[in-house]
Amino acid sequence: MQNKPMDTIRKPTYMLESVDNALRLLQLLRDAGALRLKDAAQELGTAPSTAHRLLAMLVYRGFAVQDEKRMYHPGPALGVGPARQGWTRDFTDMCRPHMEALAALTGETINLVIRVGSQARFLWTAETESILRVGDRRGQVLPAELTAGGRILLAELPRSVLEQLYLRPADEPRISQGPTPAYETDRRMAIGEFEEFVHELEAARHVGFAVNVEQTEAGVAAFGVAIRNARGTAIGAVTAAVPITRYRQHLRGKLVAQMQAAVRGIEVDIADIEGTDAQYSAQQK
Repeated sequence: MQNKPMDTIRKPTYMLESVDNALRLLQLLRDAGALRLKDAAQELGTAPSTAHRLLAMLVYRGFAVQDEKRMYHPGPALGVGPARQGWTRDFTDMCRPHMEALAALTGETINLVIRVGSQARFLWTAETESILRVGDRRGQVLPAELTAGGRILLAELPRSVLEQLYLRPADEPRISQGPTPAYETDRRMAIGEFEEFVHELEAARHVGFAVNVEQTEAGVAAFGVAIRNARGTAIGAVTAAVPITRYRQHLRGKLVAQMQAAVRGIEVDIADIEGTDAQYSAQQK
């Protein structure tokens, strides 16, 4: 498909103003790097409440993050390219029935996650009918080291790859450039922090699951179990996102065993999937 020259691109006859405003905010975040709510409303020509609702949706989908001074910054999803191959669609379709059954069994929100470099991508979510539940995360992109699914997939990597992804060289100082966003999207660790991180990943690999306790969202915890293909390669993960009030109950209960049983069923169906994106990102980093 060829791109049209710019002079032939005209404004659509039927403009969707809310969509156009959201896209304009994405452009502002991309070009300015930081944005105040007041400035966003002024640029759009809308009330601050309208700009706030649009920005809240961008934060929810990972296209923006907000720092402690309430400034908005580009989120991890803003710089993410498309998947290299089409394997994720088949992977998702095969996992969905198992995830829906697991959500119904556990009463918790179940997510399907893959790792691309140092980021975790949420491919699909199976929600339950529970009144108190974690919401849909489909399409979100979060730092892999903070998520349960990302951590259990990172635990599969050799130390050399983890060093390339996370270890900050001794001669590379950490530079602070203003307020810190809600989370870093390209995190580098000093040697002491890195060794502790590697130890945590080894522990997760040993027990067969990883946890995230309020690292990506206040009031939310998660458990992650890796999904392997026939070669034994971890190509994705199933996670159960739970309200923090139920975390310890599940830590001592049956949830992880139920997740592992569901993953065994998934692995029968996805045995022939190579998971080329996950392998590519591990090789390239």
